[in-house]
Amino acid sequence: MKTTSPRISAFGSSRIGPEDSIYRDVFKLSRTIAEHGWDGVTGGHQGMMAAFAEGIHAGGGHIRGITLERFPTPPQNMLSEEIRARDFFDRMRQLIEEADAWLVLPGGLGTLAELAMTWDLVAIRVLEPRPLILYGAMWEPVIDTLRDQLVLSMDHAFSSICQCSNHSEVLQALQDSV
Repeated sequence: MKTTSPRISAFGSSRIGPEDSIYRDVFKLSRTIAEHGWDGVTGGHQGMMAAFAEGIHAGGGHIRGITLERFPTPPQNMLSEEIRARDFFDRMRQLIEEADAWLVLPGGLGTLAELAMTWDLVAIRVLEPRPLILYGAMWEPVIDTLRDQLVLSMDHAFSSICQCSNHSEVLQALQDSV
């Protein structure tokens, strides 16, 4: 099902559960994002992906899950639709290409890979600029280290990302893009 609302893809850990305060925070954030007219795209599994999907659903938005064929879809999901990707690369391509903005939530190596691919494609202008939002305190020291250590072929790479520490900053970054 194709929607006409702008879409935001969320990347994040599958290991952070409903008992964690960041899970509840991401639910509230994504519900507010949906209430502001955005639909969501996510990997469709547990953790941050589930919190994001639940929030988009609760806010009245459409949530597309790009799930992996190799893993079963969690039975208690809030997906409006599901697309089964054959592998991680196909899944990542769809999550990146189908978005009008990206929200990078707390995560691990998979989240870092999704961030790196998205960031690089925007920085080298393979993709048109759009919000690449890093949400939460964990990203500040990571980006500071990358800023100090990376050798970049373009000076504007760090201007491609928006670090946000609260809901208002995320909503402002999205509002500025439409």
